[in-house]
Amino acid sequence: MLRIGVDTGGTFTDFILVRDGALVTLKVPSTPKHPEQAVLAGVRQLLGEKDSAFELVHGTTVGTNALLERKGARTALLTTEGFEDVLEIGRQNRPRLYQLAASRPRPLVPRSLRFGVRERVTSSGEVLVPLDREHVRELRARLAELGVESIAVCYLFAFLEPTHERETAKLLADLGVPISLSHEILPEFREYERTSTTVINAYLAPIMSRYISRLEEGLAHLGEVRSSGSPSLRIMQSNGGSISARAATQQPVRTVLSGPAGGVVGAFAIAQPIGLSKIITFDMGGTSTDVSLVDGAIQTTHEARIAELPLGIPVIDIHTVGAGGGSIAHVDEGGALRVGPESAGADPGPVCYGRGEEVTVTDAHLLLGRLDPDRFLGGAMPLDPARTFEYFQAFRRRFPRPMSEIEIALGILDVANANMARAIKVISIERGYDPRDFTLIAFGGAGGLHACDLAEMLSIPRVLVPPHPGLLSALGVLLSDVVKDYSQTVMLAHEEITPERVEAVFARLEERARADLRAEGFPLERIHLLRFVDVRYAGQAFELSLPLTRDFVADFHRAHERRYGYADPARRVELVTVRVKACGITEKPIFRPKARRPTPTEPLTRRFVYFREGDAPIARETPFYWREALAPGAAIIGPAVLLEYSATTIVPPGWRADVDEYGNVILSRED
Repeated sequence: MLRIGVDTGGTFTDFILVRDGALVTLKVPSTPKHPEQAVLAGVRQLLGEKDSAFELVHGTTVGTNALLERKGARTALLTTEGFEDVLEIGRQNRPRLYQLAASRPRPLVPRSLRFGVRERVTSSGEVLVPLDREHVRELRARLAELGVESIAVCYLFAFLEPTHERETAKLLADLGVPISLSHEILPEFREYERTSTTVINAYLAPIMSRYISRLEEGLAHLGEVRSSGSPSLRIMQSNGGSISARAATQQPVRTVLSGPAGGVVGAFAIAQPIGLSKIITFDMGGTSTDVSLVDGAIQTTHEARIAELPLGIPVIDIHTVGAGGGSIAHVDEGGALRVGPESAGADPGPVCYGRGEEVTVTDAHLLLGRLDPDRFLGGAMPLDPARTFEYFQAFRRRFPRPMSEIEIALGILDVANANMARAIKVISIERGYDPRDFTLIAFGGAGGLHACDLAEMLSIPRVLVPPHPGLLSALGVLLSDVVKDYSQTVMLAHEEITPERVEAVFARLEERARADLRAEGFPLERIHLLRFVDVRYAGQAFELSLPLTRDFVADFHRAHERRYGYADPARRVELVTVRVKACGITEKPIFRPKARRPTPTEPLTRRFVYFREGDAPIARETPFYWREALAPGAAIIGPAVLLEYSATTIVPPGWRADVDEYGNVILSRED
């Protein structure tokens, strides 16, 4: 069966498929108001006359955007009586220590739609106060009057005893709206995080359900036209795996970081054949930049935040900043240059696209000569240098001191680079990792334009730009396995941790995992289960998650030392939560190395490109190469510009580019 990977971004929607062992790629402008239109248009362009049945694996930003823009469903929250304000109270920690007037994010559910229900379960899982069913029936009538579109149910300690949540769902079922139960979404302790995650799921459920329905209808119509039946649809999750479309409509909270997750999966897949185990992924698209650190394996976290709201489900540990090719440059009240987080997006886009009115990072690259206006997107989307220069002339007047257009363009890149360098420091230096030990894998449409600058700033010795870098997230989506996460809070003190007790909990979770994956069509030999435990010192308020081994306590002490700089092997530990990651292994294309044949390559053209040398901008005559013409073994000395359909890569003065047997461009300093 033909499989198509698609990743919807703020500016472009990317497609990739493998046909006869070769990658077929496509980029189309995104349609933000109706994202499925770009997806369906791209699928139509990709399919050949002989293509019949196919599967679409989709990384989507529908849930992400609805959450960031606060455009989700009208949601009600039912919780244990007396706990209606958990969402508003949150935690008492202060992430901005010196902010005198601390502010909390506005809850997704207003106070008027939060209802307490008479019921209570103890911390040991015993029913203290039975569920007041008549009270729930009264609330059902009230919810119907209020016109709620979705309901979240989160009772105290429901992860230990979920009966009350299940009974409530049955009593509310005839309302005909999605109902999210906390024991199904996040069966773990920490009331605020569990409530927040369940509410996010309910808030997104109608939005995602409508989007997937429209997309499935379009795909079904496409299948009818081609007499190939209804295509299969899977949705990328934030944990680096995909799930069925039906599962995504029930638990859309698991998709809020699906696009960035695809990029990390793709980068990890590219790194493995050439033996790179320590990588920093750098995904710079049109709207934002996503970075992640991989040390032998993709890192996940259960403490993510999106739109300042906690997300307790497993997600790939990705740090995002508002810096992309479409990030808008502006001058603040003090006369300082700022870049982002606002983005020109796909509509109207940067000035050089012909419609935008605000100068962006992409416009700065064009003004500096780093983009070929006639070969952008392989010539399918010419850029407008004259219009760009006019807008830079107008932008120059906003500065309190005289500056040339070239100085302003270099300044825009400097500010954007500083923002992205800080993001890489967050996931590396601030967590005990030295960037000098890692390779920077740069992708996204703009990644190759900034990669060497960031490597210089952070002393990263090597940069890898994979083939089709602007489409790597779509490739990662295509390569993803089906992944399901299962967890259960156990809260075992040191003396209570016995192999038999731990094994019993894992056995229950793994039985569910195998049954779910078998229901999705995976035979036992293609089901892979991984065990993890969350451990902490007794009395701590936070845990570290690590793979289960025979001596996981010693592993915990070592992990604590690395993360926080100290460990206390004499101190008692607690086993807080056990986790199972279940993987249904999908069929993947095999990328075979090609023989090196270093043959001389003539540049397509030569242009003057501006670089910063010292404090002054210098124009250097620079050769432009078409990347696909560079055979394995080719070496290019900077300055140079490498052009391809999905991206552009800059090789600055003092750097060199080598093409390896897999077609990767390896950038390193000449010395």
